[in-house]
Amino acid sequence: MESDAHGDVTALLRAWHAGDEDAYRQVSSMLYGELRRHATQAMRRTRGGEVLQTTALVHEAFMRLASAYNVDWQDRHHFLAVAARTMRRVLVDLARAQQATKRGARAVHVELESGMATAEAPMPLDLVALDRALDGLAKVDPRKVQVIELRFFGGLTVEETADILQVSPDTVARDWRAARVWLLRELSGGSAV
Repeated sequence: MESDAHGDVTALLRAWHAGDEDAYRQVSSMLYGELRRHATQAMRRTRGGEVLQTTALVHEAFMRLASAYNVDWQDRHHFLAVAARTMRRVLVDLARAQQATKRGARAVHVELESGMATAEAPMPLDLVALDRALDGLAKVDPRKVQVIELRFFGGLTVEETADILQVSPDTVARDWRAARVWLLRELSGGSAV
């Protein structure tokens, strides 16, 4: 039954690409709960919901995705990957706007999870700096950025991420660890190990 639902989503995404506006509404309805669950997990990594509430994040992501009818959607996995990247953009855009308003006095902080490089409490990170570091990592290893987007911004599990990227869960876990270490080193000015 789950594969039938995935097939329905794929068919609707293709219909939306072909210009069927109602297909987008149906896809949104079918995937809203799933994206909300993923966004809830992603929002737990932001400090106390200071940036945006989960519902607002999902709604803003869907609003931005509504104009993406020209994307040649492959399937549900492709949609979720683009949705994760869109949620990243929403959060980073908001962080930039807040920094501009406050002239950088209050950076938006997020946590990449405890146990990233040490057993200490998670290190708060500036979301705009994280975005810049991810852009740098994309030049070296784009798949690791996809793993971060899907897991951190999209709130997906290792298994869901592996399914979307069509790699093994072990590969995702390795990429996740390596990307977090790389990002911590970049964000700490090269002093983290």
